[in-house]
Parts: sequence; C-alpha cells; structure tokens
Amino acid sequence: MVRYPDGLSLLEARALFFRDAKLGPDGGYGDRWVRVETKPIPFYFPNWPARVAAARLHDLHHIAAEYETDWPGEAEIAAWEIASGCARYHAAWILNFGGFGAGLVVAPRRLFRAFLRGRRAKTNLYKSGFDESRLNDITLGMLRDQLGLRAALPSANTADVGLFLLWCIPSVLAWLPLPFLTLILFWLIVRSKF
Repeated sequence: MVRYPDGLSLLEARALFFRDAKLGPDGGYGDRWVRVETKPIPFYFPNWPARVAAARLHDLHHIAAEYETDWPGEAEIAAWEIASGCARYHAAWILNFGGFGAGLVVAPRRLFRAFLRGRRAKTNLYKSGFDESRLNDITLGMLRDQLGLRAALPSANTADVGLFLLWCIPSVLAWLPLPFLTLILFWLIVRSKF
C-alpha cells in the first residue's frame, strides 16, 4: 500500500486512497453494486446503505492501519476490525467474517498479526463514531494516535490465541454457503442447456 504521511488531512488521504485503489472519486459509495475481484469471475453484491455506512469507516481504517486492498490486505483489515470490535455495524461484522475466513487461506500469519494489532487498539471508528464533516480537520497522524496504531506489537498470549480460534468459527461458517450456491448455479446452467 502507498504509505500516507501523518500530516495529510483525512480528506486528502482518502482521496489518494480512492485513486490508488481505483475506487472512483467517491470510493464507490454511490454505486448500486459492489464488485469483488475474484478470478476468473468477479462477484457482485448490492451496495446497501448499511454497507456504505460501514465502508466509510472501514476505508479510514484501511488508510490509518496501512493495509492493502488486495485479498491479504482485506483479510488483515477484517481481522483488525473484528479484534477491535465492529459495534453496531452489522454489515461490517458480516463482511469482515468473509474477509477473515479468506485470510485463513491466503495469509494466515498476516491475519493473526492484524488480529493481535486489533486486540491492542485503543478504539476504532465503529465504536467512537466519526463526523464526516471533520475529514479536513483531522490529520492521519491524529487518527493513528486516536486508534493506538503506533504501539509495538507484543507477543500473543493464551487469550489472544483462544479468541483468534473462536473468531475462526463464524469466519469459516460465512464461506460454507458458497459451494452450495455454486452447485445450484451450475445445476441451473446445465438444466437450461437441455
């Protein structure tokens, strides 16, 4: 990920993030559908208002924590957000379970480090809230300090490992419907051909 300096306002940093991640000038918040890059076929889901509300904070977390927007980076930010708590943002919980589950496959060590970092976070924007009108007043350094992102990562303790393993359960369960949906889609395609 491009590293954004502490002195940038959140408005400037977010604009650069949208540009660098090729998300469009508004980050896709106004789009009807969200496109998830999966090879060979992309996956789409509705960009419902609860998802947009969570994404506005999620994107600021991405920028402050410096996690990429590729699959391992999305897994890292999912683990960080789950460990630090998504509060009442149900869409964040649901989407993060999917990212966490994918991370168990694509980047398990990075996933665990991000989880530990989230466990040590002071807070996150899901809990503390954020007023979008203040994007130009708050610097990235101020946000990093508020979230506690500068702290050194200590070694994992038993509670960290136990909670990580516990969060693995709903994250794996979030992926279980995919094979069934694939089979149903395959059956429908085959059936329509005959």
